[in-house]
Parts: sequence; C-alpha cells; structure tokens
Amino acid sequence: PIGGMANAAPPNPHGFSLQQTMLRIKDPKVTVPFFVDNFGFKVLHKYDFPQWSFALYFLVIPEEGETLPEAGTEASEEYLWTMKGSCLELTHNYGTESDPNYVVNNGNVEPHRGFGHIAVMTPDVYAASAELEANGVKFQKRPDEGRMKGLAFCLTPEGYWVEIVKRAESSLVKNKYTLAQTMIRIKDPAKSLHFYCDLLGMSLLRESHYGDFSLYFLAQLLPGTALPAKDSPEASEYISSMFPQVLELTWNHGTEKNPDFKYHNGNDQDAGQVRGFGHVGYLVNDLESACKALEDAGVAFKKKPQEGTMRGLAFAYDPDGYWVEIIQRNGLRMLSVGK
Repeated sequence: PIGGMANAAPPNPHGFSLQQTMLRIKDPKVTVPFFVDNFGFKVLHKYDFPQWSFALYFLVIPEEGETLPEAGTEASEEYLWTMKGSCLELTHNYGTESDPNYVVNNGNVEPHRGFGHIAVMTPDVYAASAELEANGVKFQKRPDEGRMKGLAFCLTPEGYWVEIVKRAESSLVKNKYTLAQTMIRIKDPAKSLHFYCDLLGMSLLRESHYGDFSLYFLAQLLPGTALPAKDSPEASEYISSMFPQVLELTWNHGTEKNPDFKYHNGNDQDAGQVRGFGHVGYLVNDLESACKALEDAGVAFKKKPQEGTMRGLAFAYDPDGYWVEIIQRNGLRMLSVGK
C-alpha cells in the first residue's frame, strides 16, 4: 500500500450520511446552554410542536470560521437537512422540566445498558477538564482517574456521559471542541459491521481488541477515500485528526453467544425501562430507494416512508434493535407544521 494506506472507503450508492444523534432532555433552558456555553455548540434550528407537546433543538459545532444561518428560518432548516456533518438533536417533551421525578436512562447502568456516550475532541483534555469543572460541570471520570489516563467523562445535566478525548497534534482542525463520537454497545460485531458498513456505506477506520471487549470506529467518508490499515497507529491518528464524528461500536466478548442477551435501545419501555438515547439518523439521496435496498437486505422497519403522519423520513432497526432514522436529504419542511 502506498503511503501506509491499506484501506479505502466503501461504495455508498444511496448517499447515507451520519447526520444526528438524538437524546431526550429534561429542561432545554438548562441543557441547551450546557452544550452551547461549555463546548461551543450553536443552536442551528428548532422545531416546536405544541400539538404533540414536544420540541426539538438541533445543535451543531460549525467549523472554525463558518457562519450558520439564523436559527428557526427557512435557511437554517435547509442547512439542517443538507448538512455534511453531524448534529445533536435534543428532544424535550413538555412538562419534564417541572417533573421532580423525571430521569433518563444514560445507557450505562445495568440492567438497561446500551447507548454509552457522546464525545467531544479538544487539543488538551487536562486543561479542558479543569475549565469545565471550574464552570460547575460534574465529572464521571477525571483525566487521571481510573485505568485510562488522558481521557475524561463529564456529565450532562441529565446524567448522560460526554467523553473528552485528545485531538492529534497533527490535526488541521482549529476548533476548541468538535463533536467526535457517538458510542453504542453491540452484541455481534459481524452483524453490526455488515449493517453499518455494507448497507449504510460507513468506513471501518479502526478496530482495537482488549481482553474482554473490542472497539470499532466507523465514519462516513467519500467512497474511495484512502485509509490507513484499521489496526495501525496511523488509524488512531487519522481519527484523532478529523472533523467529522465517528460511530463507536463497543462489543463485550461473549454476548453474541447468549440468545437471551439484549441491550436497551433507549426507547423500549416494555419491561419498565426508562428512556434516554433515541437514535442515530442518516440523510440519504432518495428515501424510497434507500429504504427498499435495506428492506431487500432483510432490515426490519419501525416506520416505513409512507407510514405514519410524518413524510420524508423512516425508522429502521439495526441488529441490536436500536432505532436508525433515515431522512430524505433536503426533503423536510416542517416550520409550518410547528409553531
């Protein structure tokens, strides 16, 4: 391989692009400023649906020097549904902000583990952690605590984990923070990698194996992009240098052998589970043909494009039952539906 590049981004005929990670929040007046003030997120767009008693806040970290359209306008709506990168979608169900008993499942507490965390990347984890803690942010793990030195986990107001990871010194990214990853736990890597790489056109950038668990880092790159070997130090450097977020799949060895084992997808409430993480979402060039291709490949759907009241989107199930939203690129115009 030339220049240590041993790998290439796969074909992506339907133009799948990882565009969002959805989390349910308690109080937007608390959680939106948490992301904006601490990490440099901007409110790109907002929908209010009083008829359905919920609101959606879309937060993005623009590349250094990029100017976003004014939030809540037709221009910001078009940006949202054509964007190249990823955003956080924060869902607020009216009334949770004044409910003293409202809690979310952060995905890291047995027996309902599943979603793990989102992550931000920054040049200096130690300085960033000190600044965040001085600003009142609570920590699950400081950079020098635990076995893994040099990375940290802080907590959102709801208790979701936000990992803080170090950006490579060779990176050309100038932002203080970027949205770096969304982590979910998976039961069987063969099935999950087939779904996300073969069907959704994501690239497996890196895999690393430890005593009882393995990590897989996936990203959406232009087909044919040259990539380092996925088990090389260069692969780690590549991920630590890039602007787009990765999807991190965590496999705890042995789960695939247990027919009764399952993770909580953040949505099911059939066994008394609490909700939290909602889904990851992808933009596609043509919703109908993308969903047909998935259906032909045996993927199950929660909502097909023509079902329900919302047009222009669908929900598929990944192999672990996580919801995966599929959205027509530049196809949603909902300002008139909301307030």
